Amino acid sequence: RFPAPTLPSCPRRTVAAEVRKQVSRERSGSPHSSRRSSSSLGVGVSGVPLTEVVEPLDFEDVLLSRPPDAEPGPLRELVEFPADDLELLLRPRECRTTEPGIPEEGPRPRSHPAPPPPRYQHLSAAYSPITTETQRERQRGLSRQVFEQDASGDEKASPEDADDPRHCSGSPDDTPRSSGASGIFDLRNLAADSLLPSLLERAAPEDVDRRNEALRRQNRPRALLALYPAPDEDEAVERCSHPEPPQEHFGQRILVKCLSLKFEIEIEPIFGILALYDVREKKKISENFYFDLNSDSMKGLLRAHGTHPAISTLARSAIFSVTYPSPDIFLVIKLEKVLQQGDISECCEPYMVMKEVDTAKNKEKLEKLRLAAEQFCTRLGRYRMPFAWTAVHLANIVSSAGPPDRDPDSDGERRSTWTDRRRRGPQDRTSSGDDACSFSGFRPATLTVTNFFKQEAERLSDEDLFKFLADMRRPSSLLRRLRPVTAQLKIDISPAPENPHFCLSPELLHVKPYPDPRGRPTKEILEFPAHEVYAPHTSYRNLLFVYPHSLNFSSRQGSVRNLAVRVQYMAGEDPSQALPVIFGKSSCSEFTREAFTPVVYHNKSPEFYEEFKLRLPACVTDNHHLLFTFYHISCQPRPGTALETPVGFTWIPLLQHGRLRTGPFCLPVSVDQPPPSYSVLTPDVALPGMRWVDGHKGVFSVELTAVSSVHPQDPHLDKFFTLVHVLEEGAFPFRLKDAVLSEGTVEQELRASLAALRLASPEPLVAFSHHVLDKLVRLVVRPPIIGGQIVNLGRGAFEAMAHVVSLVHRSLEAAQDARGHCPLLAAYVHYAFRLPGTEPSLPGAPPVTVQSTTLARGPGRPASLYLARSKSISSSNPDLAVAPGSVDDEVSRILASKGIDRSHSWVNSAYAPGGSRARRPFLPTLSSCMASHRSNPKPSGCILRCHGSRGGFGAGSSALCDPCPCPQLLHEELALQWVVSGSTVREAILQHAWFFFQLMVKSMTLHLLLGQRLDTPRKLRFPGRFLDDIAALVGSVGLEVITRVHKDAELAERLNASLAFFLSDLLSLTDRGFVFSLVRAHYKQVATRLLSAPNPVALLTLRMDFTRILCSHEHYVTLNLPCCPLSPPASPSPSISSTTSQSSTFSSQAPDPKVTSMFELSGPFRQQHFLAGLLLTELALALEPEAEGVSLLHKKAISAVHSLLCGHDADPRYTDATVKARVAELYLPLLSLARDTLPRLHDFAVHYFCPLLCPICCQPHSLSSEFQISLPPLRPQASRSGCPLSAESSRTLLVCVLWVLKNAEPALLQRWAADLALPQLGRLLDLLYLCLAAFEYKGKKAFERINSLTFKKSLDMKARLEEAILGTIGARQEMVRRSRGERETSPFGNQENVRWRKSITHWKQTSDRVDKWDEIEHEALVDGNLATEASLVVLDTLEIIVQTVMLSEARESILGAVLKVVLYSLGSAQSALFLQHGLATQRALVSKFPELLFEEDTELCADLCLRLLRHCGSRVSAIRTHASASLYLLMRQNFEIGNNFARVKMQVTMSLSSLVGTTQNFSEEHLRRSLKTILTYAEEDVGLRDSTFAEQVQDLMFNLHMILTDTVKMKEHQEDPEMLIDLMYRIARGYQGSPDLRLTWLQNMAGQERRPGRLLGILTRPHPQGGLYEAVNEVYKTLIPILEAHRDYKKLAAVHGKLQEAFTKIMHQPQRVFGTYFRVGFYGSRFGDLDEQEFVYKEPSITKLAEISHRLEEFYTERFGEDVVEIVKDSNPVDKAKLDPQKAYIQITYVEPHFDTYELKDRVTYFDRNYGLRTFLFCTPFTPDGRAHGELPEQHKRKTLLSTDHAFPYIKTRIRVCHREETVLTPVEVAIEDMQKKTRELAFATEQDPPDAKMLQMVLQGSVGPTVNQGPLEVAQVFLTEIPEDPKLFRHHNKLRLCFKDFCKKCEDALRKNKALIGPDQKEYHRELERNYTRLREALQPLLTQRLPQLLAPTTASLRCLLGPPP
Repeated sequence: RFPAPTLPSCPRRTVAAEVRKQVSRERSGSPHSSRRSSSSLGVGVSGVPLTEVVEPLDFEDVLLSRPPDAEPGPLRELVEFPADDLELLLRPRECRTTEPGIPEEGPRPRSHPAPPPPRYQHLSAAYSPITTETQRERQRGLSRQVFEQDASGDEKASPEDADDPRHCSGSPDDTPRSSGASGIFDLRNLAADSLLPSLLERAAPEDVDRRNEALRRQNRPRALLALYPAPDEDEAVERCSHPEPPQEHFGQRILVKCLSLKFEIEIEPIFGILALYDVREKKKISENFYFDLNSDSMKGLLRAHGTHPAISTLARSAIFSVTYPSPDIFLVIKLEKVLQQGDISECCEPYMVMKEVDTAKNKEKLEKLRLAAEQFCTRLGRYRMPFAWTAVHLANIVSSAGPPDRDPDSDGERRSTWTDRRRRGPQDRTSSGDDACSFSGFRPATLTVTNFFKQEAERLSDEDLFKFLADMRRPSSLLRRLRPVTAQLKIDISPAPENPHFCLSPELLHVKPYPDPRGRPTKEILEFPAHEVYAPHTSYRNLLFVYPHSLNFSSRQGSVRNLAVRVQYMAGEDPSQALPVIFGKSSCSEFTREAFTPVVYHNKSPEFYEEFKLRLPACVTDNHHLLFTFYHISCQPRPGTALETPVGFTWIPLLQHGRLRTGPFCLPVSVDQPPPSYSVLTPDVALPGMRWVDGHKGVFSVELTAVSSVHPQDPHLDKFFTLVHVLEEGAFPFRLKDAVLSEGTVEQELRASLAALRLASPEPLVAFSHHVLDKLVRLVVRPPIIGGQIVNLGRGAFEAMAHVVSLVHRSLEAAQDARGHCPLLAAYVHYAFRLPGTEPSLPGAPPVTVQSTTLARGPGRPASLYLARSKSISSSNPDLAVAPGSVDDEVSRILASKGIDRSHSWVNSAYAPGGSRARRPFLPTLSSCMASHRSNPKPSGCILRCHGSRGGFGAGSSALCDPCPCPQLLHEELALQWVVSGSTVREAILQHAWFFFQLMVKSMTLHLLLGQRLDTPRKLRFPGRFLDDIAALVGSVGLEVITRVHKDAELAERLNASLAFFLSDLLSLTDRGFVFSLVRAHYKQVATRLLSAPNPVALLTLRMDFTRILCSHEHYVTLNLPCCPLSPPASPSPSISSTTSQSSTFSSQAPDPKVTSMFELSGPFRQQHFLAGLLLTELALALEPEAEGVSLLHKKAISAVHSLLCGHDADPRYTDATVKARVAELYLPLLSLARDTLPRLHDFAVHYFCPLLCPICCQPHSLSSEFQISLPPLRPQASRSGCPLSAESSRTLLVCVLWVLKNAEPALLQRWAADLALPQLGRLLDLLYLCLAAFEYKGKKAFERINSLTFKKSLDMKARLEEAILGTIGARQEMVRRSRGERETSPFGNQENVRWRKSITHWKQTSDRVDKWDEIEHEALVDGNLATEASLVVLDTLEIIVQTVMLSEARESILGAVLKVVLYSLGSAQSALFLQHGLATQRALVSKFPELLFEEDTELCADLCLRLLRHCGSRVSAIRTHASASLYLLMRQNFEIGNNFARVKMQVTMSLSSLVGTTQNFSEEHLRRSLKTILTYAEEDVGLRDSTFAEQVQDLMFNLHMILTDTVKMKEHQEDPEMLIDLMYRIARGYQGSPDLRLTWLQNMAGQERRPGRLLGILTRPHPQGGLYEAVNEVYKTLIPILEAHRDYKKLAAVHGKLQEAFTKIMHQPQRVFGTYFRVGFYGSRFGDLDEQEFVYKEPSITKLAEISHRLEEFYTERFGEDVVEIVKDSNPVDKAKLDPQKAYIQITYVEPHFDTYELKDRVTYFDRNYGLRTFLFCTPFTPDGRAHGELPEQHKRKTLLSTDHAFPYIKTRIRVCHREETVLTPVEVAIEDMQKKTRELAFATEQDPPDAKMLQMVLQGSVGPTVNQGPLEVAQVFLTEIPEDPKLFRHHNKLRLCFKDFCKKCEDALRKNKALIGPDQKEYHRELERNYTRLREALQPLLTQRLPQLLAPTTASLRCLLGPPP
């Protein structure tokens, strides 16, 4: 780090003050300082509308006038930026390997000058955002708040509450009603709760208030917003992060371990080669990996040829990298053996024929083979021959292995290692669609490869291999038909670990960690990606791969059959100059000087698959070349025959015109040795006297491939680097290709080369992007000097830089971050960029002064820049070459004529270098730099020749170590060139403006740090001309944003953010007042455009983002001048939002304009707190009712404020309460804004109101009618003009308001409240009321309900994420869609209850949770703390308001509203902690202002009593303690007013009745304890012992106790809705003498009936809705006389209209749905009073027996437990003696209304037959033996008639059965009923009008069809065949015969009717019916004609008349 420099001679502050004064005097006339009308705080701008931006104060002058010492203590830190705000960190380049990979002659790596981020930047919201995770961290250690709704059930809040109240209450039958003070309920025997010690003391109100406030301040959370969900990440436009350092690119990495290789016979060493091939791309995608698995005995055969093997060549495992995974990738394994006599087939034969099991049988053959192999190894051991190959399809391995095992108990250690690589490039993505494949997450697999294919001499090339591989994938592969070479190769394939040990890089460097250099290494295998990889070089790599393909010696004479090619890298032509740069293979030395290809036996035109890997020297010269020597190898030892005979030579010079030669070559081969000096020529040159194979034709095919961070391998890049090198060296003339460059032509070539950079290939351009940009930056600021003249290449280099940036960006478009930045370019600026001026100067440059070195300031500077700072593009040529020191004539004339004052610039300043007050230690001249350079020249020419060698780590000396900072500054040149750039270049720059802005900022920062300028006053840090350029640039870019917002919204968005970040960075570096002026100018531009913009919302959105980014500055608070006192306008004028406000209601003096200005967006406020004023102004404009597109703007503006406040809460600098209060002053206008926006805020009292907490007020209501029964309206019906805010936005705005109220100075709030007018104060109370509703605790059950919906939403978001990944919709398009206000439909429906909960994130799957219940617990914990703190903040504010209005005349109206807010807080879901403080405040209010409750005709007393009684019954002892104390004091206060507390008595009695009837979780046991506590207070109150107060209290307590006694049974049955209604009705009837209480209980019943799922009674629901239209007339018969008496004709008209409507519906809706009835009987002692009781239940008409049966069984099972409840399945009488006494039995039977015959005459209509029902019937079939059904002669039926106490419909939905009557029918009577029923059905179908043919045919078929003939016929045969013996049965016999006759007659009528209705197609069907009828009638005929014996002696004639004539 660089320490902050100090002046040696005098104290720092004194010098700084002098400098500031001097600067203030000298800058008075500068163009950008003259913009201000005043620099003092006393004179401000007032009356400026919100749509205009006020002129900010001169920040530096304000600080000059107010030194930090003026502020006390911690506030001092807010005055100015810290002295150590900027620091420079040296970040050493991370090296993967233990030793540097750069050769000794190469450049050394440099450290990263990590961008000097401001030291406090991590405190900014941009770099340390408040996220859900950080919020979770800050929420640790929260105390658990106790809530009544969570404490109900098993959880108890205190030890004394441990008893279950259900076990404490007995039966009311045990205690008579009159004995309220006896038995177990005797209040005197109960234990009281603890008493408040100071309650009975008579203390002064002021002391009580102080004590209450001290208690409220204890243990409060410091950060309110830590309890609120984190800001919306979608809106966090300021979010940014430092880029990742440049790192080496890796794809998905696979570890391959070669475990063993075993053949059937072991006779010779075998060597293996591994490589990856992509069949689809037909490309080898990795280098070769060579392995040796031979045994020591086999290796010993080669001892004569081998040296001691290097450990790097003993590797048996390799890591392959795959950037583009594909299902077409194969791992190819090739085997080689030592060369021997015979072709490949002969050599493979023994391996294919001999088996290991036959070893003994083939012993002699094996011995011969071993002996021959030993001889070949001894003689030919250095040569290899192809042997066999095979391939492994990687996709099969990955898919069959499957994903990694997730079982934690299996393979734990190994599994933890198989993690994905972090160091991945942008190319690390799989192909889409069916080809998707991944090699990163599979389970390790061990393969045993058993089949190898022998190599074929004619098919060794890669082309043949790809054909084989493609064939392998086919089902019928030709390879499978070949006889294989049997072997066993075991390999292990797995994902590579993150940091493997013992790993070697492709250059054989040790990769960290490398614990022991003696360990067997694993090699990283270099990848040759299938497609382009866009990644910069980050490490030194300089490799050359040589691939001999084929050789054609067919025309070569002589013995040239066993051909081997030797490769050598020659540094010269002498044989000794072969360099050891060829990598060894396996079990050999690490590097060799020569290498041979495998030999194909007896083949004059062999093909090769060999790969030679060479390490290129850092500096390749013209003499370096590859020498290929061709040998004939003699396999058979013959006398006089050499082992190897050279038969040809050829070579490749490695440099051509300075470029490395790569690519395919087809070379001629010389028979003779090459002549001297051959290396500088190519073999294509026909050298004299040399013989060539095949007449100098190309016979040797070879390919060179380089993987180099030194050689770009692109002609345009090569040319550019060469020309720059030439200029740096100054070596003229110079040959470039075929041309010779002189000093006169190099400039033109360089300009052409700059222009041609855009034509470079993307891949090498990206790879060398850092180096290219370095060179271009150097050309911009260090123009070369050619021939003594400076060549200004600034414009060309700048344009080239723009195009290079554009190309790089386009190449890496898929890897952009959220803000559209290319990570590679961002990393360049952040890590790789350094000031070019810190490098050694160019040789030959003449010494120049500092002034003249600003080269581009001369001729190229347009005059317009000095005259106006608007957007201007110069047409002048900035590239004119001007001698150093000369000044442009035009500029001189302008300066002379216009008289522009440059007193502020460095040129003329006394503080400029060389000035009278210059600081000497900095900025040496260029000549001293050159002198330093000459004494320390560059190491050697070859290093400079290697222009590409930096490749990402840089060449030359470190920017930070060079003591010679250059006076020429990049940021000045960039700004100038940008401003004067042409339209084409400007367009390219604008696309990536962020890069140039960041480059300028880093240059400026390094300039300040390295030049030790941090102590320089900000106004003198940069010259005025540079600031003019910045102003012009900002104006130009701002105008582009405005003009492009409708044409190219995405570009405008990026430009807007880039500009905002740039200005934010400038605030840390330069004059802050100047930056504010730029911001103001930009705002004015936007405001002007808004007047004519077609879509202003888009522009406003950008401006909002602009403001948010500016406000994310880490010193945002300091930038707002928080410590300077805000002065009111000199002539006070009304503020913007209070122009119509009245004078203060509560202060006799006029409102203090200074305080008013602090709470309004006044001119002085916006002028001093400039950034805060901008932000709040944006919020105010967005909240205006007439604003457009407000839903989006609301969210963005409120989110910006919320994000800032969250940052303040989390910022350690603002933890002190005094500092936090000063920060809160920046947001005081937020209170006024929220107050004025109140009518459009979301109405939380509707959506979050809990009916259980306010039982009296359960009717549907709005916030304005919240207490519509007990409390007058609190919020008047304000006009809701404009777009309402969403629930989410409203809640966030309210929490920001609470933050301000919590942290602001209370005295300041009190002064403000005192100045408010009455309506304004009323709206403020409404706002506090809404805060209570918005943050009310919802309970754990609400979180459980919301969490149950999470999974459904996560699936929906998963589908949308897949859309984005597959490209159907992009993230940016999604954001644009949201910005246009398009709302997606959420699976949650209305998200008001969900959206604010950030824990339900869209991308969060349910399975991600460690424990769902822990999550719910945490959410409930946080929500409980938030609700408590929000309520306490409201309570604090209410106390301030009370203190303010206490002495006012108009206090009654305000105090009444205050009390209403307090009552609402006491009635809502609150924690025990808040209720203690809230009840203390309530006691203080009642004590100070008793007239609020007892003197006014108000219902506040009733509401207070209701809430106090409810809390007296709390399960939490602390709540009961305070509630009892409050209720006692209420009684005492009422008594002291008039010796009676009748009002409280009445209200408490009524409240208790209402409370007990409606609150389900109410505990009477705890209420009794509270009653005992109140009794104890009365007994111990010494002050009132002489009065009747104690006696009256005792009477009231006993009365309340009796009411509880009556309702105990009701509480026991609170889960049984029917029983509960019965009890409530009984209690209501008991209160017939008290209309109010009776009405209360009826209201409670109505509340119960309105519960979901229940049918409403007639009195709780309007008749028309229930379908009882006829009853409407009866009700209105009572009302009409009353209305007529009052002559209320309007209501009479409405009544008659209702009657008309009802009568109309009666006519048009004859069939209505009324109900279904069931008889329910209860049996068993468990039912208590219900035992053996029967009821008729009325259910909805569609209810089935199974439904009500299931409902009752489930309900009572929950109540009594499993296996206790049984449903009686029949309707027979229940014998209780047979029942299990431990069980509960329920019998349910369907019943129908029953009417006697005389009743049916009056019940004509459908309504009549469903109204006034008291008698119900059900039938039970039975047989004498107990069965339900039997044969016809024994089938009986029991008909049961039930009569109820009341008629249905009734106020209740179940009525007790009061009478039961049973009738038993004999079998013949049962038969008569059945036949009568069938006859009625036939008659109805026949007489139906209009006729229904289908219905008629169905009934006929059922009556006469053959399938049912046995029904009527069997009845007749059973009962009519024989005449009964018993004369009593004659009547039934006769009646049954008459029924059958009537039945036959109706069948005949029906057939006749059917015949008239059918068509021709049904005639046959009708004839069949007639035949069936005829058969039935014939069968019945004899039975119906029998004669009965004489009954009561009738005559035969009379009997015949009775029966009718015979048929």
